[in-house]
Amino acid sequence: MNTEPRSEQSEVRTGADPDASPAAGTFSEAPAFRPIPNELLDQSGFAVSRELEAEIDEIITHYPKKRSASLMLLHAMQEEFGYISRQAVEWVARKLELQPINIYELVTFYPMFHQKPIGKHHLRVCRTLSCALGGSYELHEHLCKKLGLDPHGHGAQTTKDGNFTVEFVECLASCGTAPVMMCNDSFHEGVSDKRADEILSTCK
Repeated sequence: MNTEPRSEQSEVRTGADPDASPAAGTFSEAPAFRPIPNELLDQSGFAVSRELEAEIDEIITHYPKKRSASLMLLHAMQEEFGYISRQAVEWVARKLELQPINIYELVTFYPMFHQKPIGKHHLRVCRTLSCALGGSYELHEHLCKKLGLDPHGHGAQTTKDGNFTVEFVECLASCGTAPVMMCNDSFHEGVSDKRADEILSTCK
């Protein structure tokens, strides 16, 4: 049995301290910003105004971590530009010190974010069970035919003049008053074909 003391070199273990901070340039540097290929539209001339950036800076102060403000920043972008473009995703990512994929995955997951421009009047018809039984599919078909859109088309459809966008959405939380729909921020319950025509007539 070897009873000789271990060498100083083996005792020191190359002098590494497991609790020490990593050397400069090893782990402390942020990863390189990596734009990702995606299907979002390019927005020509994209620019964030000083007013919008000031609003966004103020929003960020309400969260303990910058990343937590991601959804609110996307809402601010959509309110300003009408939809979320590739440039908007990359701008928000830089602002929050994230990678574009971290923002892109939110845009593609939540249906409330528009990936292309929508009409001036956004008509959203609930299609979940109570509304489906209450006539929402017939309501959607009526709106599409009235506006010259394909009643069997998939996803959001926008009229050629850009005035109307019609789409199905999930539950609008008024199952007892089916069918329900929204026109921009206005909520409408128990919408018949006649009532739908009245709503359209108020859209100027």
